[in-house]
Amino acid sequence: MTDQAVDNGGTKVSAEGQRPAAESAPTESQFLGRTRELKELRADIERAGLDTISGRKAPRARVLLIAGKPGSGRTALAGELARQVAESYPDGVLRARLSEADGTPVPTERTARELLTALERPTPPGADADALGEALREALAVRRVLLVLDDAADAEQVDALLPDTPDCLVIAVSGGPLTGIADVRPCTLGGLDTKAALELLGRFTGEVRITVDPLSAENLVELCAGQPAALVLAGGWLASRPQSAVADLAKHLRGEGEDGPAPARMFRLTYASLPSAAARILRLLSLAPAGLVDPHTASALAGCSVSAARTTLDDFAALGLLRPMESPLPQYEVPGCLLPLLTALTEAHDRPAELQLARARMLERTVRLLVSCRAITETDSSPAREKLAGMPRALRFPNPRAAADWLRIRQPALLASARLAVADGELDTLARRLMAALVRAMVAHVGTQAAAPELYGIHRLVLDVAERRKLPRERAAALLNLADLDAQTGRTPEALARYRAALDAGREANDLYATGRAMESVGGAYQELGDYDRAADWYGRALSERLARDERVEAARLYGRIATAHTYAGRYGEALRNWRAAVTGHRKNGDLAAQARALSELARVQEYAGRPEESLRTCQEAAELARRADDVRLQAALQLRLADTLDRLGDPAAAKLHRVAAGRMLGDELPESASAREQDANAYEIRSTPEED
Repeated sequence: MTDQAVDNGGTKVSAEGQRPAAESAPTESQFLGRTRELKELRADIERAGLDTISGRKAPRARVLLIAGKPGSGRTALAGELARQVAESYPDGVLRARLSEADGTPVPTERTARELLTALERPTPPGADADALGEALREALAVRRVLLVLDDAADAEQVDALLPDTPDCLVIAVSGGPLTGIADVRPCTLGGLDTKAALELLGRFTGEVRITVDPLSAENLVELCAGQPAALVLAGGWLASRPQSAVADLAKHLRGEGEDGPAPARMFRLTYASLPSAAARILRLLSLAPAGLVDPHTASALAGCSVSAARTTLDDFAALGLLRPMESPLPQYEVPGCLLPLLTALTEAHDRPAELQLARARMLERTVRLLVSCRAITETDSSPAREKLAGMPRALRFPNPRAAADWLRIRQPALLASARLAVADGELDTLARRLMAALVRAMVAHVGTQAAAPELYGIHRLVLDVAERRKLPRERAAALLNLADLDAQTGRTPEALARYRAALDAGREANDLYATGRAMESVGGAYQELGDYDRAADWYGRALSERLARDERVEAARLYGRIATAHTYAGRYGEALRNWRAAVTGHRKNGDLAAQARALSELARVQEYAGRPEESLRTCQEAAELARRADDVRLQAALQLRLADTLDRLGDPAAAKLHRVAAGRMLGDELPESASAREQDANAYEIRSTPEED
């Protein structure tokens, strides 16, 4: 069997596009050959390790290594072994690919995050590789899981992901030995045996073409060195030429000489037979992000229609030049053993300007798809409807569910597109537009909290571009976004440093929004750190800016934040003064709900200050305003506060009435503080770069 059966290049995703807790074993297999290797690997699972022989319990999972060159069928062998032993691991099979399509090692942080997501465990945005690796080991410590790590570049990648329990099994796939991991014996792959190789060819050509000339077929297998990738290309070549004999292909392949490995020689023969237009499209697929191709990507790269691109991709898959992926959407993967060959052909035949134009078309198409993906969620908006109506039919989604499915399934390729666009350095304007569109689409479909881990990486890319291009406005926006996510995950000192850097960038850009937002956020960070004097000072600076610009709504809210800082510091007099200013501001703005919340907090501070009678009157006033504002949750919270105050004043009968009233409003639900909800809603806003679609 060949590498045709590999997964999608990341943690395994089900056919419906959902990430399961773990992949269950398939019920049947189309795998061919490798009987001896499978027997050895299964025996290696059962053999006693060095720790067991020495009388110690194995501290970590057993690692089985399948070593071989790309195209040798190493990934397919790992998949077949996983299928055969999956029943012994009831918590399922997890898969991850540790190298990009071009051979670049995948950061451990990203792999650990994908595996934790597959296990439905939280992945804090911005967490480093050590923290995520530890979280992964904790998650696997209570599970019996089979972990398949494909295309490992070195031992460090595997070691960082090893479960600290002998109940799990790791199958690692690599090009060579993993020196540094104890007790690992590699299973090194050569070519398929002749019987399995002939059967593989027969799946493409039919058995008759093999049996009528068995000597030529065996000769072809020998010329392909039994390498599955070369045999698949040979089978595709023969299938596309039903009138050609196996001997004809063997003759052509001998004409290629012995320069390079068998898959490379068979690829050159297949490539030479392609029409010039198809050959150009194939070369340009080397630019596809993460080696993942869909009809839109191919269409944009080649400058042809989507339907023509789909037909061409299907033709390439039939020839063995692409691998169809298990997905509800048409998706393909460029085989890792062919990608260097395509890249070399691209560099030899296509001018740099043409390649840059193809990249730009691909990024522009991705931006338009992301804009469409977000716009379908805003059909109540007239501008969104107009934007959708103005798009070609091929770029429109039939409904929000289809758009969400596309976004989820294509997310690995979309994130890879962003990384490649930033690394390119010559398409920064498109890169900024792409990242802004990706942020907005993910927030629209997934929500800010759920998308936070991916958003963190995107905002770091935005920051890279902003610093490279010396764009202070975009730099301020990226720093604010990153600091917000740092603050949400408890990294307050890091958030504080980024807020202050955002303030400097905002001042450089004369961005009033960024400077005001950064000042307030600096105050919030100091408050979280318990430095209430500095918190009140920074809130005061932000308030001065708002008052100077006559931003009354924001000024009234900031009076409340200053009052909160003084309350935490025990300065009740200052807190009362600022809450009264907040109440006055909300009243002038005509915001009954905000006025009621401010009065509620004023009553709380009055109670802290030992003024229960004043607190009672203020709370009653707030309850009336909440009733007029139709804020049921706040009404209920105030009724409970009135009950507590009346208890302290020695009137339990009246207190009971207020509790009953609160119960009627919300049943058994205990309302949270409305002011706390307000602060949470305003404290950490996710803001993308101010780039228009």
